[in-house]
Amino acid sequence: QLQLVESGGGLVQPGGSLRLSCAASGFTLDYYVIGWFRQAPGKEREGVSCISSSGDSTMYADSVKGRFTISRDNAKNTGYLQMNSLKPEDTAVYYCAAARGYYCTGSHFGSWGQGTQVAVSS
Repeated sequence: QLQLVESGGGLVQPGGSLRLSCAASGFTLDYYVIGWFRQAPGKEREGVSCISSSGDSTMYADSVKGRFTISRDNAKNTGYLQMNSLKPEDTAVYYCAAARGYYCTGSHFGSWGQGTQVAVSS
């Protein structure tokens, strides 16, 4: 069974930080691109960040550039999203996903986690 499980979400004040984790089981992430997506109530899902299978290349949405950092530890079969300087508009359910391949461009994400809630409010 292929499974991704997110953790680390919660309620934080504006300007605060959270670190999300994405743990894989049933398969190794060594050959997979890892992406992070988010969906706010009533809005379309949007891509947040992506990291290549080796970790040598990353992509970020303009809205989070300079505030979020994506990383991975293939030895732990886990991906991460460090979120700093959080804003109320970052409030959403955050999902991690995996796509077979080397680089983010053109990736088709076939495996998804269940999501973790991030709420930024004073």
